[in-house]
Amino acid sequence: MNDARVGAVVLSRFNSTRLPGKALMTIQGKPILLYIVERLRQVFSDDHIVIATSDEDSDDPIAEFCNDESIRCFRGSLSNVAERFYQAGKELDVDYIARINGDNVFIDIPLLKQMVRLAQSDDYLFVSNVKNRTFPKGMSIEIISVKHYKQLLPAINDNPEYQEHVTLFLYQNERPNYKFVVNTENTEFSGIQLALDTKEDFSRTEQIISYFKEDHTCYGMIEIFEILKKMQF
Repeated sequence: MNDARVGAVVLSRFNSTRLPGKALMTIQGKPILLYIVERLRQVFSDDHIVIATSDEDSDDPIAEFCNDESIRCFRGSLSNVAERFYQAGKELDVDYIARINGDNVFIDIPLLKQMVRLAQSDDYLFVSNVKNRTFPKGMSIEIISVKHYKQLLPAINDNPEYQEHVTLFLYQNERPNYKFVVNTENTEFSGIQLALDTKEDFSRTEQIISYFKEDHTCYGMIEIFEILKKMQF
């Protein structure tokens, strides 16, 4: 099968531990989640993007945001994130689901396109750029076969740690048809923190975006690294 269908599941909670409400905090008037979705829209159609949050009352603001912005929303288990990820992906009716973190504001669009093409070839069950981290934190992309993940779910559901860390089981039980994408060209990128976890991260994200002269989707890993050098990070 060629050109397997790929969709994106954005895992997001409103009450994050270190920076509560970060998903809907705004930079230049735009909520963080919208930055992420606008980047995903460069690769996926709207009906292949879903935000997966919990069915707790505390996550109502995320559901309301999705409704206001006409973004698909799936609400599932608070604690079993793996099950929520799978059920959200199943609703997209695709062959592969890309796991995107709700704090990854600067997803690199060329990298995402490259990894989606690998998944579309249908040669791999799992495509990831996370192993032995050679990309910045905050640019993590994992794409997994829906059928394969369904087969793994019983083992994942047996262990609360696997339930919480959606793909941990896969790294601990590697298979030959898993593909790990490595950044060999820009080795200095590997230690950079671009994920949005803390107040300090938010300040840095705000500062990076303040350098943008064009739409934020025009800025990827290489352009952001040049901005960080100006900021003397």
